[in-house]
Amino acid sequence: MRHSTRHIGTLLILLFLVPLVVACGGQQAPAQGGSAGGPTAAPGAPATAAPDQPTVAAGQPTAAVGQPESLTPQPNQGAVNPDYLEFGVVSHLYYTDRERVLQLAQNAGFDWVRQQISWQDIEDPVNSIYGWDEIDQIVDAVYASGRKLLVNIVRSPTAYSATNGLPNDPQTLANFVALMAERYKGKIQAYEIWNEPNLAHETGGTIRPEDVGRYVEMLKLAYTAIKAVDPNALVLAAASSSSGVTNESIALSDEEFYRAMYTYNGGEVRNYFDVQAVHPGGAANPPDTMWPDNPSFIEGCLPAPDRCWNDDETHYFRHIENVRQWMEQYGMGDKEAWITEYGWATPNNTPGYEFGNFVSIEQQAEYITRAISRVHDEYPYVGNMFLWNMNFAVLWGEQGNPDHEQASFGILNADWSPRPSYLAAQSLIAQLKQER
Repeated sequence: MRHSTRHIGTLLILLFLVPLVVACGGQQAPAQGGSAGGPTAAPGAPATAAPDQPTVAAGQPTAAVGQPESLTPQPNQGAVNPDYLEFGVVSHLYYTDRERVLQLAQNAGFDWVRQQISWQDIEDPVNSIYGWDEIDQIVDAVYASGRKLLVNIVRSPTAYSATNGLPNDPQTLANFVALMAERYKGKIQAYEIWNEPNLAHETGGTIRPEDVGRYVEMLKLAYTAIKAVDPNALVLAAASSSSGVTNESIALSDEEFYRAMYTYNGGEVRNYFDVQAVHPGGAANPPDTMWPDNPSFIEGCLPAPDRCWNDDETHYFRHIENVRQWMEQYGMGDKEAWITEYGWATPNNTPGYEFGNFVSIEQQAEYITRAISRVHDEYPYVGNMFLWNMNFAVLWGEQGNPDHEQASFGILNADWSPRPSYLAAQSLIAQLKQER
């Protein structure tokens, strides 16, 4: 059984010319809109706008996934299990039927939910105002469902960064996460500090190797602030977008980013995170293939590197193996990795995500389950994996665009019915848990 090979850090034991990158999982509180993308590092994948104020009609889950009257109460136990691979799903719980989303997560066997939190939508530094109401409801709903909660904090208020990138003063984020940790102690189990900070648009407009130190300094302060309030909460170093591109107006390659982060100031970052988040790409490639030794053949794709997304390791799910190699090479091998976004797009209408046109909904289900099995059987250093995504098709359907790329990554249809990927993941997760 896999639990005999699990590893975790001491703190755990004690208790997202053409860009070749994409902003992963940038689901923002719909009240503000904002950029968002899918979880793969495919070429020509621009940031796209999240739906504005989606309002989802209330209703019950479909018969295929159960139809209880309301969310089954299961008080969250809070503890992270270091012996087994856990399973999570990226969801959008703002301004929607969140109880229904969480019931579906529970039915599928997901242990965790990941919700992105837009800092600029909560704190108004100019007027010293904080808007916690919607976050309060989300946190309480996840807690009541028995799921554990990973929050991914992004986007500085404009007063702290004119471009809503990394704050000019990292202490401002530390102050904010300290307030969060105090308010939600015991209800938020993990904090992922920022999203894909190797992307220029995530960090403020440009990104160079020497800028990585800004992220490390921010992570250090955030880690210290959270642990001072809630020592049991886990702090994740942000996942780099799977990218081979280095262009200061677009991205820093993930290899360069991890190297700069792990060597900054003598490698001191090792003392300021519990888990390394990872976003392995997939594009249209099956999860067991890898360029150059085992590249995939994408039927119908034009034989050109900029159209087939199979000419670089960063376009493959197995790119996580490279990230792990870098962790070990730079002295971070005692840390677990969590895959906080993975998934496969299907046919969609969003420019830059054409790779989804080469993946059927049946193949999506197959690739997802093969990825889960691969991690379970071959990657003992991975402690958790979050599927992108649960309910974005519902949100985009409400906005009249059910074929948006974010919707195509989903495991639910716009009418809440389960895709084959939902049912396949549900079945496999149940099987793996039964085998423990």
